[in-house]
Amino acid sequence: MIKEILPKEAYEILKQQKDAVLIDVRSSMEYEYVGHPLNAMHIPLKQPPTWETDQGFVKNVELALQQITGKNGSADIPMLMLCRSGARSALAAEMLISEGYTNVYNVLEGFEGDKDENGHRNTINGWRFHSLPWEQS
Repeated sequence: MIKEILPKEAYEILKQQKDAVLIDVRSSMEYEYVGHPLNAMHIPLKQPPTWETDQGFVKNVELALQQITGKNGSADIPMLMLCRSGARSALAAEMLISEGYTNVYNVLEGFEGDKDENGHRNTINGWRFHSLPWEQS
């Protein structure tokens, strides 16, 4: 089951649980040009031009976790999935859970948050809206 948390809760988990990882699943363009949380691992779930789900996503996560932890079998490491608004990250979390990962979170609101009445993001919620640490390439 996916645990759903808000950005501030995600940040607290990252501060308190040193083995927790934040995985930004947005495209490379979004990650580099819109910005990303500090120390986030970038493992895209979908990329242009097709925007099809990367069927190697779980394997890419496994390889990244091996590099960080130096071991195989990190199914219980806290993994926080983040995208623009919470939809792609929910899919990424579902994919990990279906492969046996047990400590997976979906960060609701995402990095940019939901659209306001004018169709703009970053104005009502999201990682950036809450002034959590982020950077832009």
